[in-house]
Amino acid sequence: MKNKILVTGGAGYIGSHTCIALHEAGYDIVVYDNLSNSSREAIDRLSILIGQTVEFIEGDIRDSELLREVFASHKFFGVIHFAGLKAVGESVAKPLLYYNNNVSGTITLLEVMAEYNIKNIVFSSSATVYGDPESLPIDESSKRSCTNPYGQSKLTVEHILEDLAVSDDSWNLIALRYFNPVGAHPSGQIGEDPNDIPNNLMPYISQVAVGKLDKLSIFGNDYPTVDGTGVRDFIHVTDLAQGHVSALNYLNKQTRPNEGGTAKKNSVGFLPINLGTGKGTSVLELVSAFSDISGQSIPYQFAERRAGDIASCYASADKAKTLLGWQAELSIADMCRNTWRWQSMNPNGYNVS
Repeated sequence: MKNKILVTGGAGYIGSHTCIALHEAGYDIVVYDNLSNSSREAIDRLSILIGQTVEFIEGDIRDSELLREVFASHKFFGVIHFAGLKAVGESVAKPLLYYNNNVSGTITLLEVMAEYNIKNIVFSSSATVYGDPESLPIDESSKRSCTNPYGQSKLTVEHILEDLAVSDDSWNLIALRYFNPVGAHPSGQIGEDPNDIPNNLMPYISQVAVGKLDKLSIFGNDYPTVDGTGVRDFIHVTDLAQGHVSALNYLNKQTRPNEGGTAKKNSVGFLPINLGTGKGTSVLELVSAFSDISGQSIPYQFAERRAGDIASCYASADKAKTLLGWQAELSIADMCRNTWRWQSMNPNGYNVS
């Protein structure tokens, strides 16, 4: 029998790509999403891509009664938890909204999981928990600190997961710390579709390339980097999706038959793992690569540094390779090519009307 996974936030950018990877790896999926920053169209396209109707439940992770109904009617192996708000600027303006959704919502989810004795979870964390790194590359033992409420909400959830693991050793809690997800599915059918003006660099570049936005603002050109612009670890979203499959596979392998033939469980506890390429790319390098791939000029202007931005940030992904057998495979050119295919095929994102 296939293992069934609840994917909270599964209609979103990373969630939808992970649903494809899960299906291809033989998992059954149930998507739970309130569509606050995603689209029903993504679910429809996801169903076409995997060749079967995706079971979709429109709901909020703060809705404990609906969650109970979902857990009562399915036998889940575990949960991949993407559901959460993710715009740094908005989190500064509306911190209570972020703590209510990202922290309180996760507590509600964990409480319902405990009621139904489902204790395997892969949490969508973030490299923002590292703040301004003291040294590079960043590994999982690096000091954690945050410069905004979004990052703080992720770090708070990590602390909750750590405390939960200490209180009850039957929990298996993997926190995947993403670096900078970009790219789209090679089909061009699903991709990143931000509300209003994009907060992230790649969708902003692609919307300039397609003519939707006039020019790119690059915040800071005086950092101590290769060309003065910020350096980040960009990872293709389909590589990231495979990282979640590898994490679930790892949890699966913790149950092995012992000599008597019964299952013996090795508790994972709280396990943080970076997902990145281990390589840094500057903003100008990414702009140049995208222009080369798309054949479009990307007008840009330099602007003042933004508060809280850091010069460089890239991962040590050794732990993911050692423990999960996972490493990023796709290049910056792949990321740009797939993003351009998605953007040019869907200039208005999922808004097809």
